[in-house]
Amino acid sequence: MGGMTSPAEIERAQLEQDAEGAADKPWVTVVWNDPVNLMSYVTYVLQKIFGYSRDHATKLMLDVHHKGRAVVSSGSKEKVEGDVAKLHAAGLWATMQKDS
Repeated sequence: MGGMTSPAEIERAQLEQDAEGAADKPWVTVVWNDPVNLMSYVTYVLQKIFGYSRDHATKLMLDVHHKGRAVVSSGSKEKVEGDVAKLHAAGLWATMQKDS
């Protein structure tokens, strides 16, 4: 019976592909709006920590200000954990989550 694949084998293969795809999705760092930090300070921190241009850091800061949050970095879980720790050390509210 060469080439015949059972429905159970097809479903198992699809589940394995879905699991692999989920593992490939990067983590993201989210900066949240807070009542403490000045907009200019948030822009400064984003420039210093991530090396963003002033224009890019300003755009992200405005997203935080107007939308309440902005994704500021992505990558492996370990990298994003480090980014969150740096942002916390600078006094910003930040979390990490799996990118969807």
